[in-house]
Amino acid sequence: KMTENIFLFVPNLIGYARIVLALLSFYLMPCCPWPSVFCYLLSSLLDSFDGHAARALNQSTKFGAMLDMLTDRCATMCLLVNLSLLYPSYTFLFQLSMTLDVASHWLHLHSSTIKGSSSHKLIDLSGNPILRIYYTSKPVLFLMCAGNELFFCLLYILYHIEEPAAWLYWLQGVCGIICLLKSAISLLHLVTASQNMAALDVAEREKVKSQ
Repeated sequence: KMTENIFLFVPNLIGYARIVLALLSFYLMPCCPWPSVFCYLLSSLLDSFDGHAARALNQSTKFGAMLDMLTDRCATMCLLVNLSLLYPSYTFLFQLSMTLDVASHWLHLHSSTIKGSSSHKLIDLSGNPILRIYYTSKPVLFLMCAGNELFFCLLYILYHIEEPAAWLYWLQGVCGIICLLKSAISLLHLVTASQNMAALDVAEREKVKSQ
C-alpha cells in the first residue's frame, strides 16, 4: 500500500508558498516598503486558505499545524525586528511582544499536541471561555489576527511616508487597541497552557505512583 506524502498535502503546499512570500517580504523590507508589505499581508492572508483546504480535503495534520504556527510567529517576529531598527526607543516593547507571542503559542501548541489535538486551534470547549470564543468564532479570530498584523505593518509603512493621511492614524489607533487585546489573549494563552502542562505532569506522576 502506498503511504501518503504529508509534505505534498495541499494545505502544506500553501504553507510553503506563505514561507516564500514571507522571506521575499523580509528581503524587501530595507528598501521597498510597499512590495514588502504586499508580500507580508498576502502571506498572512493565505493562512486562512490553508485551514479551509485542510478541512475540505481532510488533510489536517500535526505537521501542517506546526508549520502554520511557526510561519505566523517567525513572520511577525521578523517584522518586529525591522521595527526595532526603525523605532529603537521602542525596542523593549517589541522584544516583549515577540517573547509573549512565541512563548504562549509554542506552549499552547505543545500542550494541545500532547493532549491529542491535531491543531492548537482545536481546544477543549470546556476550557477558558475567552480562548473558546477566540478560536471558535472565525470573525473574532480573523479580526484579532488581522488587526494585530495591520498595526505592525502600519508602523512600518508610516515610517516611510512623509505626510500620512489622517485616516491612517485613525486606523492605526483602532489596530493598536486590537494589538493590545491580542497581547492580553497571548498572556492568557501562556497561563492556560502552563496550567494544562502542569495538569498533565500531575496526572503522569499520579500514574507512576499508582503502578
